[in-house]
Amino acid sequence: MRVHKLSFAALAVAAGLSLTACQNGDDGAAQSVPSSPATAASSSPSSSSSAAASAGADQSGGKATGGAGSDGKGAAAGTGAAGSGKTGKCRTDDLTITAMDSTVGGDAEGTVAVTLKNHGSGDCVLAEYAGVDLKTSAGSLSAQRTGQKAGSTTLMKATSVSFGITYPLNTSGGSGVRITGLVVTPPGETKSVTLAWPGAATLPVTDGSGSSVKVGPIGSAGQGG
Repeated sequence: MRVHKLSFAALAVAAGLSLTACQNGDDGAAQSVPSSPATAASSSPSSSSSAAASAGADQSGGKATGGAGSDGKGAAAGTGAAGSGKTGKCRTDDLTITAMDSTVGGDAEGTVAVTLKNHGSGDCVLAEYAGVDLKTSAGSLSAQRTGQKAGSTTLMKATSVSFGITYPLNTSGGSGVRITGLVVTPPGETKSVTLAWPGAATLPVTDGSGSSVKVGPIGSAGQGG
């Protein structure tokens, strides 16, 4: 009987140890379960931060490509005449300048029409008045502006525009002042072109109180092609 009692006691102790071990195992498992959500929570912000950083980099790159250059200025912004889109003035070297007599019979004054043709590579702008000087036997004679108001003229490539010069006809019967040449300076330019004078050969002698030769604004003598 004592042997059986010892066996039963040993079995009872073993069972108790087994139950304790199972409980400890269950507790360890239960304690290890919460660690999984904590790990997911800590990794999720990291993934979100990476995605946000990537999106931010993409947005930054889009702005740099489409909006600004390396100097910080807009890539589409131009500088100078070309960038501003403004048409430059007509240069003497880009103009073919000719003159012809346009006097109509019965007029009290003689008229010479000066034509400027744009043979440059693009359009250009002419301001109101060109400079006009007559070479005469008595020296150079500058034409005075008529005072007519006119805006600037955009002269397209391969097109022409004209202005008029009026002068008194020598009806005195005397020899008058002989005209030997015509000097034309395009508006805003300093380089001139010297042409043969196509009008009457002489001007009447005046008292020198003012120029009797007048120049009209660009376009005052009509336009040609």
